[in-house]
Parts: sequence; C-alpha cells; structure tokens
Amino acid sequence: MKPVTNSLILITLLVELGVAAAVSSSLARSKTFRSLLLLVHRSFRQTAQLVALICAPLALGVWIRVRVPNFLAADISFETTILLGILVGPLAAMAGAAAMSLPAMWHGEYWTLPVNLAVAAIAGTFGRFANPEDVWSFSPLIDLSIYRWVTRNLKHPQLDRQILLLVLITAMEFGCSVLHHLYPRRFFSMYSELWYVELLVCLATPVVVGIPLKIWNQIRIEQKLEEQSRLLLEARLDALQRQINPHFLFNTLNSITSLVRSKPELAREMIVKLANILRVLLKDREAFVTFSEELAFTDDYLDIEVVRFGEKLQVVKEIAPDTLQVVVPSMLLQPLIENSIKHGLEPRIEGGTVTLRSRITDDGRLLIEVEDNGVGMAPGRSTAGHIRRPGTGIGMQNVRERMQVLYGEAAEVSIESRPGRGTKVALVMPVIEGEGGGWGRVREAVEGVVKGLRR
Repeated sequence: MKPVTNSLILITLLVELGVAAAVSSSLARSKTFRSLLLLVHRSFRQTAQLVALICAPLALGVWIRVRVPNFLAADISFETTILLGILVGPLAAMAGAAAMSLPAMWHGEYWTLPVNLAVAAIAGTFGRFANPEDVWSFSPLIDLSIYRWVTRNLKHPQLDRQILLLVLITAMEFGCSVLHHLYPRRFFSMYSELWYVELLVCLATPVVVGIPLKIWNQIRIEQKLEEQSRLLLEARLDALQRQINPHFLFNTLNSITSLVRSKPELAREMIVKLANILRVLLKDREAFVTFSEELAFTDDYLDIEVVRFGEKLQVVKEIAPDTLQVVVPSMLLQPLIENSIKHGLEPRIEGGTVTLRSRITDDGRLLIEVEDNGVGMAPGRSTAGHIRRPGTGIGMQNVRERMQVLYGEAAEVSIESRPGRGTKVALVMPVIEGEGGGWGRVREAVEGVVKGLRR
C-alpha cells in the first residue's frame, strides 16, 4: 500500500464528513430503520436487523476503499463500530464490526478484525453505563462540547460522559494511527508524521461519529413530539366526550321528571332505556365506531324521545347500505338529533319528523344529514360552511370541535335553516372502512386519508 500523503489525508477527512451525513440521512429515510433505531428494548432479531441495515452499505464502503485507489473516505467502518457499540451494545457491535472487517481481511489487513472487535467492546461497554441522553446529545462540534464541560465544572466539578466519550474516541483513533504506522500492510488508518495533521485526524473522528447521532436524534425528537401530540389529542377528545355525556343525561332526566306523575309507566320505560344507554356510555368507549354502531346507539336515544312525544315525533331513515361499515366519531348523531327535537320540533304544537340520511358523495366522502321540519332558526342564527364557524348550543359546538380535531380541513359541517320550514345539518368526512374500535389503528387510517386529501 502506498503511503498516504498529507494533502490526501486532509481531503479524505472532509469527504468523510459528507459520507457520514449521506449514509445516516439515507438510513433515516427508511421507516424500518427508524422504527428499529428508536425501540427502547429490542429483541435479538430486531437488533440483528438494525446492525445489518447499518453495516451493509458501510461494508461495501470498505470494499470500495480496498479496490479503488485513493478513495479512502468510503471506509468509515471505525467510526461505525463506535456508533454500534454505544447504540446497540458490545456483542451486537462486535458482530457488525466483524462483518465490516471481511473486505479488509480479504485484502490482507489482518489486524482489522481484532482492532474492530476491541473498539466495539470498549464503545459497547461505555454505552451500557452511559446515560442514553448523554449519548444522543453528543455534539460533533468539539469546541462547544469542551466549552460546556469547562463552564459546568467551574461551578460543579463532575465527570462528564460526553467529554469522556470524546476523549475515548480520540484516543482509540490515535492508537489505530500508530498501529497503521507500525504495520501499514496489515492495518489501515490514516497516519501523518506532521503533528497538526495527526491532530486533525484524531479530532475529525468524533465529528464523524457525532453527525449520525445528530441526524438520528432529530428523528427521535420528532417521534417524541408526535407522541405528545397524540396524547394531547386523545386527552382533548376524552374531555369532549365527557362533556356531552352529562349534558345528554341532564336533558333526559328532565324529560323523565315531566312524566313521573302524569305517565308513570312511560317514565319507568324511559328509565330502562336510559339505563341501557348509560351502560354503553360508562364503558371505555372508543373515539371511533362504525356507522352501524352509531345508529344502534342513536336508536336507544330515539326510543326515549318517542316515548316522550308519542305520535308527534316521526323518525325517517334513508341510510345507504355502503355507509354502514364506514368508521365515524362516536356520539356524533345524538347531539344533532337532540337539537332537532328540542329546538326544531318541541316548539311546534303538532310535532314533526326527524330524517337521517347517509350516502357516499361523488368525491368519495361520507355525507350524513340530520334534517327536521320544525320551526327553523331565526334569521341571523343559521350558519353554514366551514367547521371553524361558531355554532349554537353545547351539542352542536361539541360536534364541530370534535370534527375539527379529528379531520381538520378534510371535514365540513354546515347548517341550512329556513324559518318555519325546518333545519338541516350536513356532515362531510373522509371514508374510513373498518370494524370499529382500536383507537390506534383507526386513528392512523384517518390521518392517512386526511394527509392524502391535503396534498
């Protein structure tokens, strides 16, 4: 092997930074890699998959360095061995290091295997005892790491694991350079007789190690933010769900109270129906159910209202069969039907009809309509258009807010009302096929459709 010139060493150091950034960024685009990397506890198979994903392209880089003259930057197996050690532990790192050593061993660089195994063991041992946050926050900007260490220790002297890792990587790189100087045909590393060039070699290695950590840590931070956003969304939906239950219960108990003396048998029947509804509400109700399940729950509520109003209340359903298995937010129809009865039909002496409709629109979305032929809304109160416009009443506002939280711009809520002739509420939302339940699975499907509609 020809001796490596100082100019080639400096060029190689610069190119190595680009290679490290390119490889780590390419791996970060893989969904499989991201899921394996961010697991807190990995099985043997998952660890093997992660090591294979990292080592496969870099073993190819070692082979390119061996076969292509002066293309030394393709070989960053030393830095990768350190990465594997601190991320997956000594044993898995040693397996990956052995795999990356094969092209060099084939070329006659026999010291490569034992050195890589030793580096993997040292880095893996450090990773086992280090705080994961110290590893992920390791900075490739060496001057900032030293500055932070100095400022912290001026006030509270303590062992800084980031500085320890920095020193450890630099020392191992220096040892490898010396070994290459002693056995140039049996081990590859960059070594220079000029002290400042050798210093640059030793200081560049932590930077090459830190670049993938910075890129992958950004993915880790994004996942944490998404998880926090998901938990916040679930908490908000749960609050909205709990808001509507006492509102519904209060109105139903008022209806029962009005019948206790005049029609005790009807009051008793309403209490039984209410008990059935409460049995459902007190369960851990999912954020999404199929439309058929939502209709079944609505039927129980309508039974109560039919008992209360008698023949004055008529219910008509125009439900398209292909909408029954579409997934919708739970407790969606009941507040709308309650508004129609309370504000539309109840003030009307002769009562009226509530009509439920559902169909798939021409653009492939689900349309649900709740219409009554009641007294309508006074001019100036009706609202139509986007879901962010204010509505009237707790129930209507609750429906609007839940639709906005779940679907965003992909959903529409509109109200059309003609005084003395009735009111129609229309809900439009993406079509999600399913069997109800399973918040995580259904939520992912909803997000996928919404993202597709926003493109």
